[in-house]
Amino acid sequence: MSTLLEIRNLKTYFYRRDGVVRAVDGISYEVGERESVGIVGESGSGKSVSMLSVVRLIGGRGRIEAGEVVFEGRNLLELDERALQQIRGNDVGFIFQNPQTSLNPTMRSGPQIAEPVLWHGRADRKKSFERAVSLLEEVGIPAPASRYRNYPFELSGGMKQRVMIAMALSCEPKLMIADEPTTALDVTTQAQIMDLLNRMKASYGMSTVLITHDFGLAVEFSDRIVVMYAGRVAEIAPTREFLNSPRHPYSIGLLENAKMVRGRLDTIPGQPPDMTRPPSGCRFHPRCPRATDRCREEHPGMTRISDNHSVYCWHHEG
Repeated sequence: MSTLLEIRNLKTYFYRRDGVVRAVDGISYEVGERESVGIVGESGSGKSVSMLSVVRLIGGRGRIEAGEVVFEGRNLLELDERALQQIRGNDVGFIFQNPQTSLNPTMRSGPQIAEPVLWHGRADRKKSFERAVSLLEEVGIPAPASRYRNYPFELSGGMKQRVMIAMALSCEPKLMIADEPTTALDVTTQAQIMDLLNRMKASYGMSTVLITHDFGLAVEFSDRIVVMYAGRVAEIAPTREFLNSPRHPYSIGLLENAKMVRGRLDTIPGQPPDMTRPPSGCRFHPRCPRATDRCREEHPGMTRISDNHSVYCWHHEG
């Protein structure tokens, strides 16, 4: 499998009055062509920040401090803004976490889908309108020509998310990033949206990255799982191998948490760390049942379990 995206030692920090938040602190992994990767972990683990860093949409007090983001052989962190704008929305589509705040409330929904097509010179105004209507139909919105003229407030939550997906697909990207695409949706609509994303990734033949705290969604959607904890990668493995043989204690905890063990939900004790003052050594050690002095003092390097399975843990053998 050829590599489409490679992230190397990426670090993104936020500078606040109370200290520096090391939101992403030296992560590395790859996304292959036509591959689906699920990034999982608790809130605050750095999942969303890592992907926003890929397209350099870190605002406010955030800053990408180090690393490389290589997309089709080019380091996106070295491109000027004009060159990067040609990639955003064109080669890389992004489904943001909350369509309620991501869609422009003063603009009709259809033109928001047509806009990237026009901006990137993919079609004229007539063809971009036809493309937007076609996409609305493709993502399952009834009466698409009529819905084209609806404002976001006139659409349900599920329809807004479908509009976001249509926008992200409008230029037929090579990589689709979906950031918590089922947030605030009911269970039935969640299932419909995930089914739609599965059909779209197959239809368009694109690589996909799903950011989610829902372990079940990641397993169903992804070829490979990346587990993040406190700004770092804990484990990377093909989904089937991960389910059969997770190695990091945090991964094992997530997997157990996703099951009803003995009729009850097992939880990982403790809380994620304050990222202005992260623990020394392995960042999971305050919550880890296997922790030793070495875990408290030294950050574990990568151990390769198999060709595609790696873990960052001193005691990965249990």
